[in-house]
Amino acid sequence: MSRQINQPSNQIKLTNVSLVRLKKGKKRFEIACYKNKVLEWRSGIETDLDNVLQIPNVFLNVSKGQTAPRDDLDKAFGKGKPVDDIVLEILKKGELQVGDKERAAQLERVHNELIGIVASKLVDPRTKRVYTSGMIEKALDMLSSQAHTTDKPSAPASGTGTPTTGDDGESKPRAKDHIWTGVVTTKSAKSQALEAMKALIAHQPIPVARARMKLRVTCSTNVLKQAVKGPAAKAGKDEEGEQKAPGTVKDRILSYVEQVENQDVMGSEWEVTGFVEPGAFKALSDFISNETRGQGRVEVLDMAVVHED
Repeated sequence: MSRQINQPSNQIKLTNVSLVRLKKGKKRFEIACYKNKVLEWRSGIETDLDNVLQIPNVFLNVSKGQTAPRDDLDKAFGKGKPVDDIVLEILKKGELQVGDKERAAQLERVHNELIGIVASKLVDPRTKRVYTSGMIEKALDMLSSQAHTTDKPSAPASGTGTPTTGDDGESKPRAKDHIWTGVVTTKSAKSQALEAMKALIAHQPIPVARARMKLRVTCSTNVLKQAVKGPAAKAGKDEEGEQKAPGTVKDRILSYVEQVENQDVMGSEWEVTGFVEPGAFKALSDFISNETRGQGRVEVLDMAVVHED
């Protein structure tokens, strides 16, 4: 049963409300939701609709308490479509309405969360020390300013990218840039943090690199000396880009480890602890899974190893 939003004598405006609007046909339909819950539901964090919807009904005007007539719903959404299904469609496809103050507060929350994530994942590659949130914020502001002030060149007909001039004056093809234009409220802080890190690493307004993961790899000594087989045998290249010999299972495991902290043999099991670039983790895990036939495993000891003062 729907809850009333108007008193007989006085109109009571809902507090702590976010409106989601969807124009369908010639009508605009609205639903009343709790603040901060719409984006959580859309991102999968919140799954209980009771925590999202203030009133499980469809309105033409929430503030006036004007519910949508059944005839209007039938014309816009299809005859006989259940109200619950219509509510879900509006919730999925509608535009979230928030006031200026609410939008600014939401933007600040997302911004602060994003900065915190980025600051915890990136380090100075020379010292392996984390940057302060202020330094990360300034670096992203630099990228955002550049993105907004730099004129975008027209796309070349060949589709290979606009050439740029290198230090030696020769033209070089430009790789696809990771562009950072600033924080938005339509995406999660986590997804935007990944975009921000890619942009910082690509453009280096300050020297940055991803903090390394600390892993422990264990493997039966029976398979260590076996030659790498299958697609993994073709994966390795040296620093000049030349194809390397596939090597043994042990060689390939160690090739993923940027810095070995410790390795030892205990009985019939070999163990190595070391640091790995986050981007190499999946490839290493896949290799262990495919090549050791269940006789090897990878454990994450620390997701982001940094040095802090």
